[in-house]
Amino acid sequence: MSEFVEPLGMRVLVRKDESRQTTKGGIVLPDDAEIPTITGRVVEISAQVGNDDDFPINKYDKILFHPKNAIPVDFEPDNLLYVVPVDDIVAVFRRAPSPDSGIESASELDERDDEE
Repeated sequence: MSEFVEPLGMRVLVRKDESRQTTKGGIVLPDDAEIPTITGRVVEISAQVGNDDDFPINKYDKILFHPKNAIPVDFEPDNLLYVVPVDDIVAVFRRAPSPDSGIESASELDERDDEE
């Protein structure tokens, strides 16, 4: 029987992205450097979050979260799993549809409705 972690309440389970030790500008960060927000990938969402339309968060979304209330899960040896309250999620990374995908933007839909 395999074990898994299921978040309860308004929480999600996140696998934290690996921290970069060097910035894009080439500055080397010390191991204990405190970064106020962390990115990660949603591994699991609670049933309560899944049923709440106010929080458009899905499994596998990349998110930016504040680690203050995140609870580390001692489930993996490198300890990259965190249970994060949805109130601490500050952003979800989304991709804009490509122009050739056939998906119309909101402004294109508005223009078409005005013509009709």
